[in-house]
Amino acid sequence: MQLLRSIGFFHGNILLFCVTTGAGIFVSPKGVLKYSSLNIAVSLSIWAACAVLTIISALSLAELGTTFPRSGAPYYFLKRSLGSSVAFLSLWIKFFMYPLGIATQSLIISTYIIQPFYTRCPAPELPKKCLALAILWSLGLLNTRGVLTVAWFQTISVLMKITILCFISLTGIVLLGIGKKENVAKFENSFDAELPGASQIAEALLQGLFAYSGTSILINIAGEIKNPGENIPKALITVLPMVAVVYVLVNISYLAVLTPQEIISADAVAVTWMDKVIPSMQWVISFGISTSIVSNICCTVLSASRLFYTASQEGQLPLIFSMLNNYFSPTVAITQIIILASCLIIASDLINLIKYSGLATWVLRGLYMIGLLKLRYQDPNLPRPYKVRLPFVFGSIAISLFLILTPMIHSPKVEYIYGFIFIFSGLLGYRLHVHLNQRSVCFDKITCYLQLLFNVSPPEDQDERISTGKKHLEEIFL
Repeated sequence: MQLLRSIGFFHGNILLFCVTTGAGIFVSPKGVLKYSSLNIAVSLSIWAACAVLTIISALSLAELGTTFPRSGAPYYFLKRSLGSSVAFLSLWIKFFMYPLGIATQSLIISTYIIQPFYTRCPAPELPKKCLALAILWSLGLLNTRGVLTVAWFQTISVLMKITILCFISLTGIVLLGIGKKENVAKFENSFDAELPGASQIAEALLQGLFAYSGTSILINIAGEIKNPGENIPKALITVLPMVAVVYVLVNISYLAVLTPQEIISADAVAVTWMDKVIPSMQWVISFGISTSIVSNICCTVLSASRLFYTASQEGQLPLIFSMLNNYFSPTVAITQIIILASCLIIASDLINLIKYSGLATWVLRGLYMIGLLKLRYQDPNLPRPYKVRLPFVFGSIAISLFLILTPMIHSPKVEYIYGFIFIFSGLLGYRLHVHLNQRSVCFDKITCYLQLLFNVSPPEDQDERISTGKKHLEEIFL
C-alpha cells in the first residue's frame, strides 16, 4: 500500500487555482493600499510585482517537486541537501504554522456565516467556535477519503470562485468603459500621490503575496501527481499568470467603485464593493469568501498531512503518521492536524501567533533555494526533469532577503524577535529529538493500538524499516 498517483494535469490546475485564489483577494487589497501610501498607481504596481515574484518563486520550487517527486518534497529536499537538522527545522515551523492557519481560517468563515444573524452586536464566541469546529472536522473527514475526492470537491469550489471574480472584474471594466467622472477621476494623475518608502513597499509586498499563498500545493503532493516532471511546471505556467491578470482586474474594479479611504477602512473589501454596486446581493460575496476559505482549509490539511507523512517515513515523526487507510490517505496525520487546529480554535487567543508566520515562511523559501544551489554543485548529474534557470533561483533568494531584512531594518518590531526565537528554538527541539528513544516498548504498543483503531497499515517501502528498529533509526538521525 502506498500513495497513488491519481492527480492529472486538469485536477492539478484545479487544486492550484483553488488554493491560490483564497480569501486574500477579498481582504488583502486593504493592506496593499495602506502600505502604498494610498497611491493607486503604486498599489497596482505592487500587485503586478507580487505576480512576477510568485511565478519566479513557484518555478524555482518546481525543481524540488520534479527532482524528488514524492509527497512532502520540500521537506525531503532540505533533508537531502542541507541535512536532518535543517529539515527538522522546517518540520518544526510547519508543525505549528499549519494548524494556526487552519484554525484562523475556520474562525473567519464561521464569523462570516454567523455575524449576519447579529446585526446590532458582535456575534458571541461560543456559536462561532462550534461552527468552526464542525467545518474543520467535516473537511478533515473529506481528506481521509483520498486526494482525488479532495480534487473533485475543489472542482465545484473553483466554479464559484471564477464566477464571482469574473463578475467583479467585468463590472469594473464596464464602469470604466462607461467613463463616469467619479469612476475615472481616481486613476487620473495617480502617480502624483505620495510615494511609499522601502519598508512600506516590503510590507505591501508581504500583504499582496499573502493573496498568492498556497502555490506550493503541487510540490507538497508531488508523490500523488501523474508525470510530475511535466505536469507541475505546466500547471504553474498555466494557472499563475491567469490568477495574476484576474487579481489586477479585480483591484482596478475595487478602485473604480470605492475610494482609497473606503478600502482601507473596510474589513472585507469585496463585501463593501458589492454593497455599493448591488446592495441586495451582498450575501453573494460573503458566500464567495466562505467558499474560498473552505477550499483553502481543505488544501492546507492536504499539504500538512503529506508533510507529516514524509517526516514519519524519514524518522522525524512517529511511524503511525505514515500509515494509510483503505483510501490511501494518512488518516492519523490528518487527525493530528485537526486536533491541533481544534485546540487552537478553543483557545482562540493563541490565534494571534499567526502574525509571526510571514517571517518563517520566507526564511524557509530562502533555505529551499540555498539547498537547490548546493545540490546543483554537489550532485550535478542528478536527474532533473525540470531545471529552473539560475537567475530565477538568485532572484528568489534576493526576494526572501528583502522581505525578511527590510522591515526589520527600517521599522523593527518585537514580533520579529519572537519570530526568530521560535524558528531557532527548533534546533533545540532537534537535539532533544535525536536523544529521545522513540522505539520504546510503550511507544510500540501505542502504535499497534492506533493502527487497529484507525484501520491503517504502513506503506510498502516502510516494511523493512519497521523490522530493523532502533539500529535503523540511529542511522537516520546520525
